[in-house]
Amino acid sequence: MVLDSHTHAWAAPSAEHPWTNGPLLDVVDTFDVHTVYTAERLVADMDEHGVDEAVVVGYPICDWTDNHYTVEVAREHDRLYGIVMLDQFADDAATQLRESMAIDGVLGVRLGAACPYDEMWERFDPSVDWLRDAIDETEFWETAVETDAAVQILCDHTQLDQALELVETYPELTYLFDHFAHAGPETPTDEGSFAQFADLAEYDNVAVKVSELPHMSEEPFPYADMHDHVRWFLDQFGRERVIWGSDYPNVSDVAGYAAARHWLDHVDGLSDADREWLTGRAFREHVGIE
Repeated sequence: MVLDSHTHAWAAPSAEHPWTNGPLLDVVDTFDVHTVYTAERLVADMDEHGVDEAVVVGYPICDWTDNHYTVEVAREHDRLYGIVMLDQFADDAATQLRESMAIDGVLGVRLGAACPYDEMWERFDPSVDWLRDAIDETEFWETAVETDAAVQILCDHTQLDQALELVETYPELTYLFDHFAHAGPETPTDEGSFAQFADLAEYDNVAVKVSELPHMSEEPFPYADMHDHVRWFLDQFGRERVIWGSDYPNVSDVAGYAAARHWLDHVDGLSDADREWLTGRAFREHVGIE
């Protein structure tokens, strides 16, 4: 069974839920999909390309803490799960997390550690370090442990030292790292900031996602200039903690779902069993899906 660990979907704007993220609106206009990419459109694309289930990661086209559509998708679609986005510094952050995790199909929360806190999901800046301050929000993290919430992190590879501090402080949590931590083909794997993934690999509760590859690569399909990074992850984490995700339709400005789905078939050195783990089994076992 193929599970896409990283997709997006969003509803049309409304008075209650307006589209407010100007930079993201500009990006959406470049996508090769309908401007309103609903869960129904996602499922149709999944069916066309042999994907059985998917995780819908909150798409901050509305206010970034507005999780109404992600929650709706998780609640109403048996084949889709949800990852919400919450402000760890909010007074009621722990309550919001507890309420979100009480909804069937919601698996956890995503942190935009690569974004400036006051421009969350509007732009990336690898120099920001608010994640270190978020570590002190003890009630939020204790609630994450209590509710078994997966913690999905988008950070730059130069910020992995901050993420490692979070993991060391709360080693009971389940972690997932997105999009190669924004490393490109020129980023060395075994030295410098990216090599800190080796320290994270020592924690059995940390997994990495080989996702958004069409944006990371500088080559056309099958994006061979990033395959060494995939193999390095497998060497460090093992196939049980390396997880494929398409990041569709966020990559649709450069790649269709077919390319985002099938590049993994062209990575030399992977067995059929490896690919089975990467395209579903690893995610299911890591986050505890039956």
